[in-house]
Amino acid sequence: MDAPDLKHPDLYLNRELSLLQFHSRVLAQATDESIPLLERLRFLCISSTNLDEFFEIRVSGLKEQIALGSVQAGPDGLTPQETLKRVSEYAHSIVEEQYRILQETLFPQLEKENIRFLRRQEWTPKQAQWVKRYFNSELVPMLSPLGLDPAHPFPRIINKSLNFIVALEGKDAFGRENGIAVVMAPRTLPRLIHVPRTYAKGPYEFIFLSSIIHAYVDDLFPGMSATGCYQFRVTRNSDLFVDEEEIDDLLHALEGELSTRRYGDAVRLEVADNCSDEMADFLLKQFNLTLDDLYKVNGPVNVNRLIALPDLVDRPDLKYPPFTPGLPLRMTRNTDIFEIIQRGDVLLHHPFESFVPVIEFLRKAAADPQVLAIKQTLYRTGPDSAIVDALVEAAKTGKEVTAVVELRARFDEEENIHLANRLQDAGAQVVYGVVGYKSHAKAMVVVRREGKRLRRYVHLSTGNYHARTSRIYTDIGLLTCDKDIGDDAHKIFSQLTGLGRARKLKKLWLSPFTLHKQLISYIDREAEHAKDGKPAHLIAKMNSLTEPQLIQALYQASQAGVKIELIIRGICRLRPGIPNVSDNIQVRSIIGRFLEHSRIYYFLNDGHSEIYCSSADWMERNMFRRVETAFPIEDPRLAERLLKEGLLLYLSDNTQAWILQSDGSYKRLKPTGNQKSRSAQQILLEKRAD
Repeated sequence: MDAPDLKHPDLYLNRELSLLQFHSRVLAQATDESIPLLERLRFLCISSTNLDEFFEIRVSGLKEQIALGSVQAGPDGLTPQETLKRVSEYAHSIVEEQYRILQETLFPQLEKENIRFLRRQEWTPKQAQWVKRYFNSELVPMLSPLGLDPAHPFPRIINKSLNFIVALEGKDAFGRENGIAVVMAPRTLPRLIHVPRTYAKGPYEFIFLSSIIHAYVDDLFPGMSATGCYQFRVTRNSDLFVDEEEIDDLLHALEGELSTRRYGDAVRLEVADNCSDEMADFLLKQFNLTLDDLYKVNGPVNVNRLIALPDLVDRPDLKYPPFTPGLPLRMTRNTDIFEIIQRGDVLLHHPFESFVPVIEFLRKAAADPQVLAIKQTLYRTGPDSAIVDALVEAAKTGKEVTAVVELRARFDEEENIHLANRLQDAGAQVVYGVVGYKSHAKAMVVVRREGKRLRRYVHLSTGNYHARTSRIYTDIGLLTCDKDIGDDAHKIFSQLTGLGRARKLKKLWLSPFTLHKQLISYIDREAEHAKDGKPAHLIAKMNSLTEPQLIQALYQASQAGVKIELIIRGICRLRPGIPNVSDNIQVRSIIGRFLEHSRIYYFLNDGHSEIYCSSADWMERNMFRRVETAFPIEDPRLAERLLKEGLLLYLSDNTQAWILQSDGSYKRLKPTGNQKSRSAQQILLEKRAD
């Protein structure tokens, strides 16, 4: 029997369709009756926001390839043209499902809980009077209706903004009779208006901004009559282009590009489903789009703005119960963070355990006179970051502070430019990584004088230095003063800030130099053990798996008899369950309260198991176009803990797990027979949180 061709397109799933599968799994949470109602609404909004970004980045990328004449097929054999067609079909089905769930399930169930969205025909005379006053006082001063004629061409529409196309009858003050106008809703206006209690039948009655504009749009065009008023929203290409070979200053180049993001090429048009074909065609022509790019929706075109509702409604019974992240026992008995780390490595599992120790570690380092230098990578930090505050204070006190700020962190570029300027103003040395390679590694090094020697304290993580996302993303962090890891981290920072060849590292893996090779080597090692008749097992948890060489190595390991269990939240191009190729591989995705973000790699290694955490997914960009790290968990106690709660617990999940089928679809696991429900995230909340 001939060996199968491991590069054959039938063995690979399409990247874009796999990502849409993930968005479908997120949307499915909105129908899960075990999830609190307002959280189900939040999942629907998240799926909408995810889809926005998919169009802004992935669909725009496909359209750019097609415009350039590319017909090159991916590993799955699909050309950009074929992929775009399938993407359009799938995305239309997702959008249709979003609005079906909203109208047929969530709105009715919210109404049963006395949370109501009032339609115009439901307004009482008293409410209508209040709405009219609100329109005149709050909206009219903000709105600038634009009649279209040769002197007033179709306006530039901001990316993802709420707008209205209006059909008019009659003549204006200048005798013009053109019949079409555009009303743009400023982003500062709330999309949900809470009806005051004195005008409402219950505590939580809301009116959509779009309903108010629809009701009184005539008032914006005195003496004319609006015969039609339709919501629309356009999604634009939001990927920034910077020619890194031609620029002299990355910061200034990015600042110039940011201003164009709102007006990139249009890639999708959403309109209300009552919009006439004539108006829809008119809008498509304005944005140079086709019918495949048109999405008619049964509800607000900007459904993601409903995510504000849970914060407007004081109903704890309809939300996830609050929790307080826990602390490792050692940290509750001793407040000297340096002494704690000296006594042994510290493993932090967020969000079940607090991110505060990381912040306190940096604050103590900033205030400690024995600390001489702090070096840190910053990819995403969030606004008003305590991490950045501590670095600023350290720099102001004269410590040597080096910050590697990745300016090209997508959608955080503007914020990162601001924090880079702030750090420089405080006296920190700021670098922007390496041209052509995003600095995605998560690392901090604190250099401290202790007696006659210098000791390095290191924090390494799978996630960003971002206090807010540390409460909603699962990530692993390690605090250590291991000498070899400290030396390796120092070398990595030297490579990021200086020049010279890559230096050999003792314990850390680093892309684009060694990470990919080491992973291939460790997968092949498991395959050799299996061929020798030894137990062989590999478990890997990550966000995405797309890199063909790694997939081929996994296929070969499966053929050799290695048991391979993959926990992949999002994109997976590997096709499991193919006879004689991947029948020893299972792929599952966990979708729950928290976004699964940690990357953990486990290798049985003939009983001498090794486990690594990493900032890197198994994607081409992470392996070859980014600076990424992978770090070992060497303390046997911590390694055993990480294996159990970071991997095995997720493999036993039977409520939030979806199993990837060989045809590319996913099947949700449910307890069967006498099985008890097991949710890895809920078990960790009960075990680790206070």
